[in-house]
Amino acid sequence: MKKWKTTVAAISTLAVLSGCANMTPQQKNTAIGAAVGGVAGSVLTNQGTLGTIGGAAVGGYIGNQVKH
Repeated sequence: MKKWKTTVAAISTLAVLSGCANMTPQQKNTAIGAAVGGVAGSVLTNQGTLGTIGGAAVGGYIGNQVKH
């Protein structure tokens, strides 16, 4: 089961990153923040769904607020 989740996560990450070419810096920061936050939330809550979603939301918000 874990191998399946890892494969889906890898494919999803590649799909998201391939769409970043036409994004503004703020949009890229939001996407990166959401990805990092989702992973961190998943790790901290032992792969809990709520932790993953919460981490992605918080990470996306923080990434959106980062200015160059």
